[in-house]
Amino acid sequence: MINNHIHHSNGTQFHNIVEIIPQLVLGLPFVLALVMYIVAVVVSNKRYKPWPIHRIFCWALGCILATFSVVGPLANRAHVDFTAHMFGHLFLGMLAPLLMVLAAPMTLLLRTLSVPIARRFSKVIRSWPFRIITNPVVASLLNIGGLWILYTTNLFSLMHEYILLHLIVHFHIFLAGYLFTVSMIYIDSIPHRISFRTRAIVLVAALAGHGILSKYIYANPPNGVTVDQAELGGMLMYYGGDIIDIVIIFILCLHWFKATRPRTMLAH
Repeated sequence: MINNHIHHSNGTQFHNIVEIIPQLVLGLPFVLALVMYIVAVVVSNKRYKPWPIHRIFCWALGCILATFSVVGPLANRAHVDFTAHMFGHLFLGMLAPLLMVLAAPMTLLLRTLSVPIARRFSKVIRSWPFRIITNPVVASLLNIGGLWILYTTNLFSLMHEYILLHLIVHFHIFLAGYLFTVSMIYIDSIPHRISFRTRAIVLVAALAGHGILSKYIYANPPNGVTVDQAELGGMLMYYGGDIIDIVIIFILCLHWFKATRPRTMLAH
């Protein structure tokens, strides 16, 4: 009986360690990102006017939500509850990227770096690889296309069996969501600017793809997901995604209005 208890205890500890490792790998980058952002604010404030508080708040909240989605109770629950998984998806792939884009991290980085290093970094941002991945069409395919592959193939069930695949999928969800948001709303200075009209068309197509996928999930549960959970998860993806998308639409339209309003209005 004692031997059985020891064996069970060791097995439980090993299982807990196996669960903790991927959470640490996923959560650590966001913790480091938060620390580095605060350090950059402190350094840049010594040379320039104070960095806006609302941008600091957006970055901190974005990092916290992203960490919360991959570390702790919600991340643990997501393995057995599709609704919890979908909450994590909304936080990691949509809300956290939006908040972090609103924090203008590239602008902060450029004003923190020395002039020579900032110039070299600017050349990297202007390079053709960055032009490709920040193109709205490419970013939308990476984001929405990746979600279609995740939920309509065996990838969803396989990522719960293989740690490496689990890490890759979650990093992809965040990075694709971030690139998609960056490609739609220009908070940071973007060297390769796409017209408002083109971004609006691509955004509408991407939102349609996201909405259709949520309805598909509602009617066709992913492998290993019950009908009830698929219905709840699909509705959460649909309505929760709409709320976040409305913010992106508002910002895009606001920027469009400011860029196209007559100059005579500015004088008044």
